[in-house]
Amino acid sequence: MAYTDEQKKRHIYELQTYLHAISLMNAKIPPVTPNGVYDSATVEAVKAFQREYGLAVTGDTDYDTWNRVVKVYLEYLNSAPLPYHAFPSGKFVTHNGETGQLVYILQAMLNSVGESYDNMPCIDVCGKYDDATETAVKLFQEKSGIAQSGEVDCATWNMLVNCCEHINSTKT
Repeated sequence: MAYTDEQKKRHIYELQTYLHAISLMNAKIPPVTPNGVYDSATVEAVKAFQREYGLAVTGDTDYDTWNRVVKVYLEYLNSAPLPYHAFPSGKFVTHNGETGQLVYILQAMLNSVGESYDNMPCIDVCGKYDDATETAVKLFQEKSGIAQSGEVDCATWNMLVNCCEHINSTKT
């Protein structure tokens, strides 16, 4: 059976997808945008991959390169979970009116506490630091012996993270 242009494009796209994912975890591999075309960016990413992983540097995806790309990709996927540092700095404070990823995470952690303890509320995880979030933060601060500002500084964040880690460790 002949290898069609469409099959070739799908295989190149798959290679580019793997290389893109690997580039997110290894800065020595330049990112490549999956598009199904074996273009100069793909050649450079393949060469960097080959150099990094001890293969002959040709820019071509031969059998050994393909197998190593797949192996490295799967090793990254199956590795231990990486910590995610969402809190910007020790001096940062988040408060009512703010929005974004940090607020989503904060609200999700507050909900985890609310689901585990009867004396803590569950709130909407909406990404907006609203009055309900501020009230839940104040209550958490009170229960944790922290000054009740309704703002999340490093001390409140760390206490909340530790509380959530404790909750998660008791579930396993």
